[in-house]
Amino acid sequence: MMKRSILSALCLVASFGTAASQTVESLVQAEVLPGWRDGGTHMAAIRLQLAPGWKTYWRAPGDAGIPPRFDWTQSTNISGVGVHWPIPMIFYENGYRSVGYGGQVTIPLELAVSDQQAPVSLNARMEIGICEDVCIPVTLSLQGQLAATSAPSAEIKAALAERPMTARQASVGRVVCTTEPIRDGLRLSLAIDMPRLAQNEELVVELRDPSIWVSEPKTKRAGDQVTAVAELVPPDAKPFAMARQDVRITVLGGGRAVDIRGCTGG
Repeated sequence: MMKRSILSALCLVASFGTAASQTVESLVQAEVLPGWRDGGTHMAAIRLQLAPGWKTYWRAPGDAGIPPRFDWTQSTNISGVGVHWPIPMIFYENGYRSVGYGGQVTIPLELAVSDQQAPVSLNARMEIGICEDVCIPVTLSLQGQLAATSAPSAEIKAALAERPMTARQASVGRVVCTTEPIRDGLRLSLAIDMPRLAQNEELVVELRDPSIWVSEPKTKRAGDQVTAVAELVPPDAKPFAMARQDVRITVLGGGRAVDIRGCTGG
């Protein structure tokens, strides 16, 4: 039996304002979808349902967002978890960009199973931010027994189909990156050879180390090349050595996205 997630507010970023009379449970509900077993992996999912006008954040939330965090340590019969994020939307609020989802979103989970004949006991914590006029960090308790024999789910398959394209699928060519030190970190310049996704395109840049702040890239398109410049600032606000294979770039536009891993020198 799947249990609907239990949510509790950690703190308030601002006063509730118009949400003063609403409980956290009325603003976001979460549920584990049991999914199916396929060899040594079990494909499950988390379904989030947000109240009208509220949103939550993607893997890389942007300047105005709260990054989601997972704790799987209390789960049993799993040795690893891959989170497959569907294509997010771009939001602008008070001059800042954030990246995330509104309404309902289904997030597939690819669980590496230790004992393929035994069920998975999922007992996890997911920390997210939900925002309308105010932002509220909340903790979700995700629980479910995932049987070894189970049928594929149309909803999870549809969510998997909504993932960004790979670089190969999108016919991405050269991805060149150069860096230069700045007072408090690095300036990263990118040149990506790829067909246009849409009239308006946006880039999100991530590094393997999530503690390094990445600015919203300044992006330009010229023919079959998109260029971008972003600033990277570590916690100690000093120049640092960056491994090019640790750069992850997502190009978004027209309801589509491309996931690009790594770059080369000029």
